[in-house]
Amino acid sequence: MNRVILMGRLTRDPEVRYSNGERSMAIAHYTLAVDRRGRRNQNAGDQQTADFIPCVAFDKAAEFAEKYFHQGMRVLVSGRIQTGSYTNRDGNKVYTTEVILDDQEFADSKGAAAPAGSYGQGGRQSSAPASGSSYSGGYSGDSKPAPESASTEGFMNIPDGVEDEGLPFN
Repeated sequence: MNRVILMGRLTRDPEVRYSNGERSMAIAHYTLAVDRRGRRNQNAGDQQTADFIPCVAFDKAAEFAEKYFHQGMRVLVSGRIQTGSYTNRDGNKVYTTEVILDDQEFADSKGAAAPAGSYGQGGRQSSAPASGSSYSGGYSGDSKPAPESASTEGFMNIPDGVEDEGLPFN
């Protein structure tokens, strides 16, 4: 199985080009800086280490990236690793590795920098090239009105005296 999930920050704004042909398609290229976790190199000291992963999005996902993604933004992507090679102008063989994206979304909510107690929009925006749709936060199931006991932050108030055994989690 070839599946990869990455969270990192964009090193630059996405670069978008359009294909030629009967049906023009947007193709976005951007690079994610992904922190490495685990043991740190003894010689590096406290220096932060990161991998720089090239990512490619197609069609509606590419247009989404062009419109909403900017340098420094933290995003979550998933897709597959694709390797390839080509011969450059000097006649040397160059090997490539990139992530072909199936899904991309914001990793930080829009209101992340807002003061404590305020509630920002969803925090999830994704675009899947297969369907060409984008999801803009919130609950995606049946639309039901919020109960009157819902707080302003979208959470239901639990009255005092409710036993812990009656709750669906412990």
